Amino acid sequence: MTADHTATTPQKIALVTGGSRGLGRNTVLSLAERGVASILTYRSNRAEADKVVAEAEKVGAKVIALQLDTGNVATFDAFVQSVSGALEQLGSERFDYLVNNAGTSHHNAFETTTEEELDGLYNVHFKGVFFLTQKLLALINDGGRIVMISSGLTRLSFPGSASYASMKGAIEVLTRYLAKELGPRRIAVNTVAPGAIATDFSGGMVRDNAQVNKNIADVTALGRAGVPDDIGPMIASLLSGDNRWVNAQRIEVSGGMMI
Repeated sequence: MTADHTATTPQKIALVTGGSRGLGRNTVLSLAERGVASILTYRSNRAEADKVVAEAEKVGAKVIALQLDTGNVATFDAFVQSVSGALEQLGSERFDYLVNNAGTSHHNAFETTTEEELDGLYNVHFKGVFFLTQKLLALINDGGRIVMISSGLTRLSFPGSASYASMKGAIEVLTRYLAKELGPRRIAVNTVAPGAIATDFSGGMVRDNAQVNKNIADVTALGRAGVPDDIGPMIASLLSGDNRWVNAQRIEVSGGMMI
């Protein structure tokens, strides 16, 4: 008699940078609700990262938190080794989804932005994303997916955002090139560009300033500012097999801001 071996689908694993707060946190928890395990990174606040781990465990998902400064390329080789160790804990050698979410805000007029400010943005928002993705490629499964986080500010122009938006514009170009170059491995690469979201980003400007929140609501077709729950589930959906044929796209998630 032949044994009946029931086929099982391997657990999907995501790596989400900046996963201890804001949109990254919401993405990790949205994936957890779909049964996806995650490795999240945090820069300095281990306590917040541990809260995400605990919350994911409540829905039965395994999450591992690793420290990473995404603007410090010199630490990436050691980080990749840490990822390999985390994957071993999750019972795998590779992961499926990379979400390049970690970022810093910046508001300054073009004429007064300093070289130090621009270098800081470049290191985190472009150079760091470029080389971290490059170094993680060997650990991403063929047929996997990469999501870059951009901003509605690449379509809209707000004074004081030239430096930040320019880095995000570079990420959108990189997305298309990666989609082409990684195509032979069947790795799809897309950009998600959130509109104004009520988080602690930019000092909680959209979340905590009632006038800013109202101003955004007034220029948004759906009549309100965004919240993290508008973004995390969308990213989780984009990573799923339901969207397997979406590739090399910039998808704005802004509720119809300034259309």
